[in-house]
Amino acid sequence: MPALKALIIESDDDRRRAIHAVFSFLGYSTACHDRAGSAAVDCQLIYLGSTPVDADTVAWLEGLPGRQPAPLILIDQNEAYGAVMPAALLQEAVVVGYPLRSEDLSILLHQQQNSLWRSDGPGRSQPGLRRRLVGDSPAMREINRLIRQVAPFDASVLILGNSGTGKELVAQTIHEMSPRRHQPFVAINCGAIPSELMESELFGHEKGAFTGAISARKGRFELAEGGTLFLDEIGDMSLPMQVKLLRVLQERMYERVGGSRAQRCNVRIVAATHRNLEHSIANGQFREDLFYRLNVFPLEMPPLSRRVEDIPLLIEEFNVYLCHRGFKPVRLAEDALQALSHYSWPGNVRELSNLVERLAILFPKQAIRQRDLPAPYHSLTSLDVGLSMEAEAAASPTGWSAVQAAGDPYRHARLPDEGIDLKDHLADIELNLIRQALDASDGIVARAAKLLSVQRTTLVEKLRKYGIGNYNQLAG
Repeated sequence: MPALKALIIESDDDRRRAIHAVFSFLGYSTACHDRAGSAAVDCQLIYLGSTPVDADTVAWLEGLPGRQPAPLILIDQNEAYGAVMPAALLQEAVVVGYPLRSEDLSILLHQQQNSLWRSDGPGRSQPGLRRRLVGDSPAMREINRLIRQVAPFDASVLILGNSGTGKELVAQTIHEMSPRRHQPFVAINCGAIPSELMESELFGHEKGAFTGAISARKGRFELAEGGTLFLDEIGDMSLPMQVKLLRVLQERMYERVGGSRAQRCNVRIVAATHRNLEHSIANGQFREDLFYRLNVFPLEMPPLSRRVEDIPLLIEEFNVYLCHRGFKPVRLAEDALQALSHYSWPGNVRELSNLVERLAILFPKQAIRQRDLPAPYHSLTSLDVGLSMEAEAAASPTGWSAVQAAGDPYRHARLPDEGIDLKDHLADIELNLIRQALDASDGIVARAAKLLSVQRTTLVEKLRKYGIGNYNQLAG
């Protein structure tokens, strides 16, 4: 597989060497330039650091939109590219700090690779661009219907759903189907930014507003002017910041940090969260007035376990992306697809994407059978089938013997040739059933404990054992 190429634009020699070292460590083949205007663009990633922003730089930037495949652009947060960069680039660019840390950058690049795809005709996608909203299940048909209804209007949208279900993809689809489609789509993860920096991230700051503010910087509201601002994980925003956000949404005016000039904003707000905001309101963690301001048009993304018929379509979509990166397409036999359809998918579509990439690495040139799937994807199938057969037997007038005639799932469960760690296997089963019970009970531990026929305190201990979520908040 050929190495990915990174183009580094940085005029400071020491910084350029440090940035080169980080990308080289991550496996990139790098080309370094001190000025953008002289750089040839033949790469998957561009890092824009400190460099003179002159006429040649502006012309170079204006020549980037429309390149296929489109490179991922990282911008140093202290540089003023936002004032001269074309909107088509600005909405896709990612702002990063200096010095770069390889651990943080690796996570960021992985997230971008899994989320930044775009449709390129029926059934086709290109990496470095946003992927499509894929699915033909009843749940996804309903989501697409609601998107078509709300997209033409400027109403605020609140997207609900578990992590990994594709909430940002829905927000991008709403934007692209709206009259604002030719203006920026700007996203910010409210849970990933420290509360003391959130105001500057949203509203920008003036030079000298605080220690380290060596130049003025636009905030996300200003970058999204005329377009759509996506507030991801809005449920994680601090209460003081919620007050400031509510004021901006009501008055459509804001000021940069350290500034005194009020600026009018014209953005559409789309927010998303995996939290139950009504529970957060009751617990005093989220403002009720902000909730009603955001919750004009709610959309709830279904978990993958409710749309398992979409799994083959999703795998096909992931294969297109993987093939463009140099992998062989993943081919799953029917028994493997059946096994995946019985899995509960606590990580949802993101977990499926990661599994497909893992299978592409492990089995590059062969059809993948059920026995080839990693545990717990194949090991839970026998249990799930057994439970469904028990339910079928209870409802059947001929009873359990008729169901057994179709085959005993436990007697025919296969022991892998290399053996199995029974303790880990049973732990996987227990963890999967606990997650299913929590999903079915909206995260309320007392209800989940009843479904599992255990004491609430016992379930809380198991949540602590497996490190599932914030079990103290769920333990009501």
